[in-house]
Amino acid sequence: MGSAVLQAFAMVFEPVTLLAILFAAFFGLFVGAIPGLTATMATALLVPVTFFMPPIPAIATMVTATAMAIFSGDVPGCLLRIPGTPASAAYTDEAYAMTRKGLAEVALGAGLVFSAVGGLFGTAVLIVAAPALAEVALRFSSFEYFWLVLLGLTCAVFITTDRPLKGIVTLLLGLLVACVGLGNPAGFPRFTFGNTEMTGGIGMIAMMIGMFAISEVLRYVVDTSPPPELVVEKVGNVLKGQWELAKKYPVQVLRGSVLGTAVGALPGAGADIAAWMSYAMSKKFSREPEKFGTGHVEGIVESGSANNSALAGAWIPALVFGIPGDSITAIVIGVLYMKNMNPGPTLFTTNPQNIYAVFLLFVLANIIMIPLGILCIKASRRILRVPRQVLMPVIVVFCIVGTFAINNSLFEVGVMLVAGVIAFLLEANKFPIAPAILGVVLGGMLEENFITSMIKSDGDPTAFFARPIAAALGVTTILVWLAPPLLKALRNRKAFMAA
Repeated sequence: MGSAVLQAFAMVFEPVTLLAILFAAFFGLFVGAIPGLTATMATALLVPVTFFMPPIPAIATMVTATAMAIFSGDVPGCLLRIPGTPASAAYTDEAYAMTRKGLAEVALGAGLVFSAVGGLFGTAVLIVAAPALAEVALRFSSFEYFWLVLLGLTCAVFITTDRPLKGIVTLLLGLLVACVGLGNPAGFPRFTFGNTEMTGGIGMIAMMIGMFAISEVLRYVVDTSPPPELVVEKVGNVLKGQWELAKKYPVQVLRGSVLGTAVGALPGAGADIAAWMSYAMSKKFSREPEKFGTGHVEGIVESGSANNSALAGAWIPALVFGIPGDSITAIVIGVLYMKNMNPGPTLFTTNPQNIYAVFLLFVLANIIMIPLGILCIKASRRILRVPRQVLMPVIVVFCIVGTFAINNSLFEVGVMLVAGVIAFLLEANKFPIAPAILGVVLGGMLEENFITSMIKSDGDPTAFFARPIAAALGVTTILVWLAPPLLKALRNRKAFMAA
C-alpha cells in the first residue's frame, strides 16, 4: 500500500498533471461563471482534450473542472440572479437578495469556502467507502450486478424528475440507443439499417457531447431575452467573516455535506438535486425560517456544502460498480474505459496507485478552489461580459473538431449533432435527459449481466433470487417499483374514508 501511495503522489505532482489541473481549473471557473454553461458541459467539452493525455492528467482535468464549475456557478447567480449551473439555482434568489443588501462578498465567500469544505468531506467519504465497497463488490456475480444496474436505472427515474413518466420515456430511449449494434451474445446486427458505421453501436462520448453542449448552443440561439446587467461594480474581501459563519452554523455544514454525499452516491441524482434538498432541509430545521428568501446566508452555507460533496459521492458507485452517480460521472466512465482504467472492484486491486491518485486529485482540487475562486470572483465583471455570440460558435467548432478527433469519424460528428437536437427538443418539452444518458451507459451492462445469468442458470428465473445479496437487491428494486402505486392507492383510500 505504501508504495502505491508514493506512486500516486508521483503521478499527481508531476508537471504534466499539475499543468492539466491548472488549465482545467481556469476552464471550469470560466464555464461555470457563464450563465447557461453547466459543469456537465465543461466535462463534455474536455473529453476530446483528454484523448491526447495520459490517464491521470485526463482524470485530473475532469475532477478539477467540475469542482470549479459547480462553485463558479454561484457568481452569476449572486450578481445577475441567473445561476451559472443548475446546482447553484437552489439558492440564487437568496444570494441575489444578499447582493441587493450590499452583502455580495459574504454570499460569494460562503459559496466558495463551504463548497471547498463540502468537497473535502465528500472526498473523505470516497476514500473510506470506495475501497470497503470494492471488497464487497468482488463477491458480486452477474446476478447481483443485474439487480444493481436495474436498481440504479429505477432510482434515476424517480429521483431526477418530478414527472416519473417522462423520466421513464427518456430512460427507454437511452436503452433503445444502447441496443444499436451487434447483439449479445450472437453478434446479430440490431437497428443498424444496413449501415456499417452503426454495427459498433452509437458512440457514447459523441452522444453526450451533443446532448450537453450542442443543446445548450441551440437554447442560446432561440433565446431572445436581453443580456442582464451586473448589480455591483466591485466585490470586497470574500473571506472576511467566514470563520464566524463556520462557528455559527457547524450543524448546517455537516448536514449539507452528509446529505450531498449520500444524494451524490444515488445513480442519476448529483449536485443539482443535492443542493435543492439541502436548501429545503436548511429552511425546515432553521431557527429563523422567516429570514429565508430575504438575504439570509444560512441556506447558502448548507447548500454550498452539499453541491460539492455530491461530486465526490457520485464517484463512489462510478468507481466501484461502473454505475454513474450523475451525468458528469457518466462521461467520466467513458474516459476511464478509453484510458484502460475500467471501473469496477478489480481497479482497486490491480491498479491501486491509480485510485489513490484520484483521491489525491479530489483533495487538491478542493484546496486550490479557494485561491482560484477568489481570483474568479475578482474577475467576475470581465468573465460575465464575454459576448455569447462569440462564445457559442467557438463551442460548436470545439465540439465538432473534438468529436471527429476521437475516432476520426464524420459519422460520430453526425451522431453528436443529432443528439444535440434531440436533447434540445426533449428539454424544451420538460423531458429530463439524465435518464437517457444513464440508459445508454448502463444498457449494455444490464443486457450482458441478464444474458450471462440466464445462461448460467439454464433459463431458470428463480436463480436471480437464489443468492442472499442478489435476493436483497431484487426485493429492494421491486419494492421501489411498487411503492408509488401502493402509496397512491393508500392516499385515495384515506381520502375516500374521510369523505
